[in-house]
Amino acid sequence: MKSSFIKLTLLFSTFLMIIGLVLLDQRDKNGNWREFFNDSSSVYTVKKQTGPFEVVYTPTVENCFIGFREAVAFKESQGKYNQINQLGYMGKYQFGKSTLERLNIHDTEEFMNSPELQEKAFIALCSLNKWILIRDIKRSVGKKIHGVEITESGILAAAHLVGAGNVKNYLRSNGADIYTDGNGVNVHFYMKKFSGYDTSFIKADKNPQIV
Repeated sequence: MKSSFIKLTLLFSTFLMIIGLVLLDQRDKNGNWREFFNDSSSVYTVKKQTGPFEVVYTPTVENCFIGFREAVAFKESQGKYNQINQLGYMGKYQFGKSTLERLNIHDTEEFMNSPELQEKAFIALCSLNKWILIRDIKRSVGKKIHGVEITESGILAAAHLVGAGNVKNYLRSNGADIYTDGNGVNVHFYMKKFSGYDTSFIKADKNPQIV
């Protein structure tokens, strides 16, 4: 009888330890709960409050396109779909109204309320910027400007953040023409920060369609 009790106690302790490990695996290094997107690639950190859960973005570190996308989003809005800054730029990727209109998006309220539309708009703008800069990408990737290797992902990120025209001038002047954005950050910084991601997924398109 005593032996059976000991066995049951050991089994129960093992069970509790396994449950504990599973729960621990669902937390990040800060002890916050984690949740995954339905694409199983993007990670969010969930901070438990006294009220509803607060979802806070945590960027992925992979060099794939998803890593690129989320890194740009974190720079722009900390990954918040409902973000509108003081200059009126909107959403997770901080689109201006004129850029949205170029992508044939005219209902800003619908845009702000649709994460799916925001993601599609980001890909569409990357496709457009790649088309605008395709010759510069072919000529410049692999070269170094001010000690930083030029990569396609660095070019596309900088184009999103400071405009394709400013990136074109930077590359064609070999770094002499350096544009600085409203936050005082220059093209060179973005080239370095977002280098090395795989953006081959993006296809150059003069008129990208959002469907």
